Order: sequence, then structure tokens, then C-alpha cells
Amino acid sequence: MSHKINKDTQIIKTSSGKATKIQLTVEDVTINCSDEVVINGTLFKPVQSVKAAILLGPATGIKRQFYASFAGFLAQNGYAVLTFNNRGIGDSLDTKVKYSKASLQCWGEKDMPAALNVLMHHFPTTHYHLIGHSAGGQLIGLMENAKQISSVFNVSSSSGCLKNMKLPFAISAQFFMNFVIPTSNFLFGYTKSHWFGMGEPLPQKVASQWQNWCNGKGYVKTAFGKTVHQHLYNELDMPAMWVNSPDDHIANNANVADMISVFPKMQSQTLTLHKEDYDLDEIGHMKFFSRKSEVLWKHTLDWFDNHSGNSAKN
Repeated sequence: MSHKINKDTQIIKTSSGKATKIQLTVEDVTINCSDEVVINGTLFKPVQSVKAAILLGPATGIKRQFYASFAGFLAQNGYAVLTFNNRGIGDSLDTKVKYSKASLQCWGEKDMPAALNVLMHHFPTTHYHLIGHSAGGQLIGLMENAKQISSVFNVSSSSGCLKNMKLPFAISAQFFMNFVIPTSNFLFGYTKSHWFGMGEPLPQKVASQWQNWCNGKGYVKTAFGKTVHQHLYNELDMPAMWVNSPDDHIANNANVADMISVFPKMQSQTLTLHKEDYDLDEIGHMKFFSRKSEVLWKHTLDWFDNHSGNSAKN
């Protein structure tokens, strides 16, 4: 898997209101997928020896820049991290969004495996782990090389089943999924999710699969035998931590349990973070990765410090 380095720099991190230079290397890389689609990523490398290498799978429609502070924190603590934009998102969109053929399924089948291959190319002698944010954790079973991953740390990753959502949030979720998505796709040829604070505009197939999968149970499981004919969901058995919070109305406990059920052999643990315990105003679906939530990031370090020696299966 070829790659290209665009820059070598340092980043600035704001912690407790103070700006501090972190000594690490940040490289922009291009990622060539098996179907010749090219997507873009950023590699964060520590200056000290690398404990392990981590692939950070993004949430639906969220650009890799959102995770820069978090990835920099991990690199400062000895972990190499690769963030990336899925095809059809940010600078991995190579055409007008209405012409993009991207889907959730090809994110898992094409983009994530290619990104992991680039990570393994850069760090051929270490162990590999996944941090999945929402969709980034849901799609791992579609990766042909997922057995190279030693452990998983999923944040706000669940089935997103609409039937498990509680009022009043369930009303807005149903409206977005079952009215906004099909209406926007019909009128514009893509979903204007950015109008609703839902990340980047979504290619039509991405949004349609998102709608269909969230209307059933088990998310991607609803596509087994239909569009998904090969997967590793029944085989993956690595340790996994699933993190959510009570103020996340999407990845509630019922939906986290629903998603875990799709991985019957995975050694799954759950951790529910209460914002009050950390003096935070919000954690929700997105704020775990905010600089304001840095107090939460120690959970990630603890997990990988305890699992960085786990051998990946070949």
C-alpha cells in the first residue's frame, strides 16, 4: 500500500487554557484502497519509541481534523495514531458529493482495511489497535484484515437502533432518519446533514444505508445476506472496551448491547462515563474527543497500556 508524506511538523495543544508545544511528528499520508480510490489521512508519531500503533476510525461524516488533539495526546504518550477521512468526506471527496458512490459498507470493506495497511507499513514490528468512534467501531467486522487488530476501544459506538431511543430524542432521530435523509437525497442527490449539525454532507448511499441499518436491530447485521456477503463479525475475539455516557441519546445502553451482540466472540467490556464525575457539562455522542474532555482520555491510555502487548492474530 503506497503512501505519500506531505509535511513534517509539530502541533500546538491547548490544555487548561495554556498553549504548549508537543514534540511529535505529524505526517499527511495518502491511502490507496483496493478499488483504486484514494483517501487522505494523518499520521501522528511520538518522538520516543512506539508502544503500539492505533487506527482511529471516525464517526459518520466527521473529518479527521476533529480528532487531532486526541491523537496528539496519544502520540505524546507513546502511541502512533492514524486518522483518516472516509471516501466522500472532507478532502477524501474527489467529486461533487451528489456524484459520490461512497457507502457505509465500502468504508468498512475498502477504506478501513487500506488505512490499517498503511499503519502496518509504517510500523511493521508493533501491535495494532482500533479506536472506533460510532461508525468507526461498528464497521470493523467488514475489514478483511481485522484480525491484525489486537484490541478495540470503542467510543459512542452502538447499533443506533431507533426503536431503542427514548423520548423526546427519539422524535428528532426518527425525523432525521426517515424524513430528512430520503427527502434530501431525492431533492439534492445527497443528504444535507450539515444543516442539522450532523457533520459533513453525506453521499446518498452512505445516508441511505445509515437510515436502513438504524431502522433495524444489529445495525450492519440487517444487511447480512443482502448487501453484506462476507464479514468477520462472528470470528473476531479480541478484547474490546465499549464506552458511552448517559447523555448520549444514540449510544444508550440498549444500543451498545445491541451492537455488542453482533460480535459474539469479542471479549467485550463496557464503561459508562458520567459527566458529573469529571466536572464536565457534556460528553454526549461527540465530546469525548474534545480538548475540554481531556480528563477522560486517561481511560484510553489505561486500556492500551494494559493491552499493548497483546499479540494480533495472523
